[in-house]
Amino acid sequence: MTLTDAGPLVAVIDADEADHEACLSALDELELPLVTTWPAFTEAMYLLGSAGGIHGQQALSRLLHTERLRIGELSPEAVQRSARLMDKYADTPMDLADATLVAYAEEHDHRRIFTLDSDFDIYRIHGRRRFDVVPKR
Repeated sequence: MTLTDAGPLVAVIDADEADHEACLSALDELELPLVTTWPAFTEAMYLLGSAGGIHGQQALSRLLHTERLRIGELSPEAVQRSARLMDKYADTPMDLADATLVAYAEEHDHRRIFTLDSDFDIYRIHGRRRFDVVPKR
């Protein structure tokens, strides 16, 4: 499985996105299913709705139904950790979606993340370990 941010979910579905081809190519090196959190999924839904309406949102829903994408549940501890991470990275700033992805990575010991967000070059797992970001920039 591969931890996944909202940006690549949008780019894979929306052919008009600048990173569409790079994200499609990156899928070849990623272990499925893709895993995201509810805040990142909601962000992707919103962005797809703004870009192309219901069709993009339906495509994202199909990824869930075909089990190529799943929503990783956040424990109460991960939710609390997300709030602490947002405080820690307030100068970046870190949004809720990113915070939950970092907290999920910490809780499940995942380093690889499918993201277009350069902030994941700054964020650290347990304050020490770097993420393995795909696609490479």
